[in-house]
Amino acid sequence: MDWVKKEDPRDFDFEAGEILLIDKPPGWTSFDVVNKVRNLIKRYVGKKVKVGHSGTLDPLATGLLVLASGKKTKTLESLTGLDKEYEGTIRLGASTPSYDLETEPGPESDLSALTEEMIREAVAALTGEIMQVPPAYSAIKKDGKALYKSARKGKKVEVAARKVQVYRFDILSIEMPDIRFRVHCGKGTYIRSLAHDLGTLLKVGAYLASLRRTAVGSFRVEEAYRIEDMASLLEKPNPEHRPSIS
Repeated sequence: MDWVKKEDPRDFDFEAGEILLIDKPPGWTSFDVVNKVRNLIKRYVGKKVKVGHSGTLDPLATGLLVLASGKKTKTLESLTGLDKEYEGTIRLGASTPSYDLETEPGPESDLSALTEEMIREAVAALTGEIMQVPPAYSAIKKDGKALYKSARKGKKVEVAARKVQVYRFDILSIEMPDIRFRVHCGKGTYIRSLAHDLGTLLKVGAYLASLRRTAVGSFRVEEAYRIEDMASLLEKPNPEHRPSIS
């Protein structure tokens, strides 16, 4: 799907439908972003317009969210199956219940015997079509309830393994205990689980220390609006509605 970034708010037709690429800031949930954009559009056009997203990002992650407004929200389902690309940091030597920094790391492991060759062999084993267990701290629903709600209450959560596709899992740098990486993967792949599984294979534990989604299909984060840029854009006068937003 073609997408062109617009710099003049008069070029938007939010009711007919727009695809909107947003660079999610850290600490925001995907719903926070949708809600913010929905409110900005409502204030700009003077009435409520439907807004949705094609797939969530964890609150601690940053990067590309694909949103749609108005009639284009009907296309979102077709976008959920697009490949994704990520960059981030995996920290070796400890694990966390959430597989990232939402929860506290456990006891640290000795990394002195770990070699670059061992790390690269483990990464290779996690590339291709693999079976993966999603994190208990995830939005996957079981019996109609999101798993993370039970996990945060300390309840044991059983999660079934599922088949996912990791097309590329590249190491960008190794500066112990941190591994900088880039991943190109298919639908349903959890990067937090990749980090956790890497730690398990190396027998030292690991968790996701940072994550940024750089692409969804052909959409690139470099083309996305920051929240503050979208807010500034839609604060410009709308000649069909009102002279300004106060």
